[in-house]
Amino acid sequence: MKKLSSIDEFQQLKVSNKHIFLFSADWCPDCRVIEPVLPEIEEAFPEFTFVYVDRDEFIDLCAELNIFGIPSFIAYENGTEIGRFVSKDRKTKEEIEQFIQGL
Repeated sequence: MKKLSSIDEFQQLKVSNKHIFLFSADWCPDCRVIEPVLPEIEEAFPEFTFVYVDRDEFIDLCAELNIFGIPSFIAYENGTEIGRFVSKDRKTKEEIEQFIQGL
């Protein structure tokens, strides 16, 4: 999974093609639980590019996007937000896949 390196990169990625941004942090136990299944999810949905966003590194972006719980996902297609799975709750592989299938 690609890791976001700057706000400029976020702005560029969200307006091109289909991207799903995963907001996470190294210290987040619920984020670590889904980590092993993320490669399978990426492989199952090749139409999306998945981008890891470190919550601590991009705290202002998280506030701007109303990301107050992690792990959280926001999907964009050509600059338009097409879905969000944002909460502080632990997420299962099945819930993440259902979110993506519903986009």
